[in-house]
Amino acid sequence: MRIAILFVYFFLFSTIVIGQGHYSTTNKKAIKSYEEALQYFDRYDYEKAAELMNKAIQSDKNFIEAYIVLAEVYIESGNRNQAIQSYLNAIRIDPEFFPAMYFTLAQLEMKESKFEDAMKHLEKFLSYNNLKPIVRSQAKHQLESCKFAINAMKNPVPFNPTNLGDSINSEFDEYWPSLTADEQTLTITRLIPRVLEDNVITQAERKTNIQLQQQLQEDFYISTKETDFWQAAKNVGEPLNTKGNEGAQTISVDGRLMYFTACNRPEGKGRCDIYLTTKTREGWSEPTNLGAPVNSSAWEAQPSISPDGKTLYFVSNREGGKGQKDLWYSTLKNDNKWSEPVNLGEKVNTKGDEQSPFIHPDNNTLYFASEGRIGMGGFDLFKVTKNDDGTWGEPVNLGYPINTVHDEIGLIVNAKGDKAMYSSDRLSHKGRDIFEFELYQEARPKSVSYLKGTVTDAENNKKLKAVFELINIDTKETVMQAESDDQTGEFLVCIPTESDYALNVSKPGYLFYSDNFSLKGVYEISDPYMKDIELKPIKIGEKIILKNIFYATDSYKLDTKSVVELTKLLDLLKNNPALRIEISGHTDNIGADDYNLELSRNRANSVYSYLIDSGINKNRLEYKGYGESEPISSNETERGRAENRRTEIKIIGK
Repeated sequence: MRIAILFVYFFLFSTIVIGQGHYSTTNKKAIKSYEEALQYFDRYDYEKAAELMNKAIQSDKNFIEAYIVLAEVYIESGNRNQAIQSYLNAIRIDPEFFPAMYFTLAQLEMKESKFEDAMKHLEKFLSYNNLKPIVRSQAKHQLESCKFAINAMKNPVPFNPTNLGDSINSEFDEYWPSLTADEQTLTITRLIPRVLEDNVITQAERKTNIQLQQQLQEDFYISTKETDFWQAAKNVGEPLNTKGNEGAQTISVDGRLMYFTACNRPEGKGRCDIYLTTKTREGWSEPTNLGAPVNSSAWEAQPSISPDGKTLYFVSNREGGKGQKDLWYSTLKNDNKWSEPVNLGEKVNTKGDEQSPFIHPDNNTLYFASEGRIGMGGFDLFKVTKNDDGTWGEPVNLGYPINTVHDEIGLIVNAKGDKAMYSSDRLSHKGRDIFEFELYQEARPKSVSYLKGTVTDAENNKKLKAVFELINIDTKETVMQAESDDQTGEFLVCIPTESDYALNVSKPGYLFYSDNFSLKGVYEISDPYMKDIELKPIKIGEKIILKNIFYATDSYKLDTKSVVELTKLLDLLKNNPALRIEISGHTDNIGADDYNLELSRNRANSVYSYLIDSGINKNRLEYKGYGESEPISSNETERGRAENRRTEIKIIGK
């Protein structure tokens, strides 16, 4: 017999405190209707079960068991408010008859945002001494969530979601959005009907037929933005989409890689695994299973790839976790293999479930959903920031009404950090849709800009595949690493604000390209950087400017920030042992000619000496100062003078 309330009772209490041998009524008609109702309840016929249970209550309005089981019938059929009323009726008759109902009643009231009532009933429930420890802990957690929710609703955060419209959303469910850093490509998962006997079944028909509800599948759809408007999302087709389910995907910041979840595939390691596909000229490549150690015999899903492509965050219920489903990460090693996954630890994971990690393009801020933390009930969305030592800080609830009594899962934030997207069923007639909203200031990550363009050969304009490295000049840490497309030469590299960065672009057989982004103290960039980069083949006479060589003002002493660029120059010389270069110093026209000439010579000599001290044979090096004699820009502006103050290298032998 399917009577959930009896299971709940034995689970919640360590001892039995009420008799089980008889009913609270002697009315035979009431008992007959009650027992018939139980049979229909056991057969999942909730309508008939409710009808007969109400008939039993009509025969005896104090039949307390009938009210309790009627509440269970209403729970199973989705009528929470009627279930609440049935429990309240039972409590009115005898508040001590069935203590377990206070716990279930409070959970129902929380789902209906009746937090004051839920608090009262949880406090009553916790007053019983014979609760099992695990249940007492759960009830205390729910009580704290009620207190949080009451305060959160009194202090709502700014939130005004906008439906993305018919180009993205349909009559079916849309969820798991992913956005490229330039906000020009949006990928979503859509739950669509399978084709049955050449007929497509509508969403409305499925809602009324349980068998038809099973005939759904998840497919990926992609939309691109044109003149600030999203175009109609298109099914990406084979080989990415199959007759099975594909869902919970993450797109690399440049839109060229997609990691996603697929379940129950023949080559799978467990029930659900993580797969990788690459965008080509012809479309998406045949997906490949990431294999061990990322995938295991357990459940792996909901990946999120870091902006440098080196860290994959995902959800798993594998052994070694802190709770049920935890957040894990794996890093891409130098041999292009993934490392053994590491649990994010107790600062992030709880004894409950954590889901939907999203690492922002700042590579420092993680958004995720948790049901194990104090919140509005169910899954709430949280933000956590990585500390300088690589550990995680304290997660922060995003607040009400971003979080509600419903499950909030799958939030993403744009690179700029001012807007977020997530899926919601707040428009019940449309199912789950993708919404966009402005993210309030305290919930934002660091703002991230991006550099976008094409890499070509400076001589023949051939598209090149080159390696990009964005390095924090102060910490010497590589914060982003990427490659331009091997067919189109296109690239997109994220650039976080609030620090100074050196950008190096390199390819064997070519001189490297360097650039500098001085963003310390800058918290938001309105416009991205658009730049096409030409790499010069290594040949005699070619020059490059070393844009990340720095000296103290009016001095030739190398600043420690120059180490990043000098390391790249050392790599160039070591990888090309026959290469000979001239190091040249240049100044603007401020000051006396002789002074500028000597300053430029001394600065070139500083680089020369550094290379020799680092093991480069001095016979491969020359240095010379040109003073102000070879300007590359106007000396009439500060920007022009800054460009003229430079260090160059020229190939003089190979």
